[in-house]
Amino acid sequence: MFRIKNSELPTPNSELVVQDKGFTLIEIIILIVMAGILLPAIIVPFVTGVKGSGKPEMATTAMYFAHKRMEELMKYNYCNAALNVTAGSVVFTTGGEPNYTGQNNIAYVNNTFATSGSDVGYKMITVTVTDPQGSTYNVYSVVTRF
Repeated sequence: MFRIKNSELPTPNSELVVQDKGFTLIEIIILIVMAGILLPAIIVPFVTGVKGSGKPEMATTAMYFAHKRMEELMKYNYCNAALNVTAGSVVFTTGGEPNYTGQNNIAYVNNTFATSGSDVGYKMITVTVTDPQGSTYNVYSVVTRF
């Protein structure tokens, strides 16, 4: 049997101590300030990663256009007019993608692939495609007369 002492029982005039289990205003303000400092440090790398996630797709698309143009040019033999050496680059369309620009250049080269001023039997075809972010992608090939 348990006995309770009279001193442990509350009297009608005594105050009961209430212990609240919550956060104070200062604790909430400190939490908001800390979140304001930490969240940008977490979000900035995430946003940067999301922005760059389209880059592999753009690179693949640009290389597709470059290889497609190279295949169009490589079907001709050395003496064909389509492979005439020009003074500058020739702009070509990338087939429905206005944000990608392409150009090709055909130049005489020697057997070490250095630019040559005259026809020694080698022509280098350079195809360059630029993606919407301004990165360029190059594809090279050499056609011989032999």
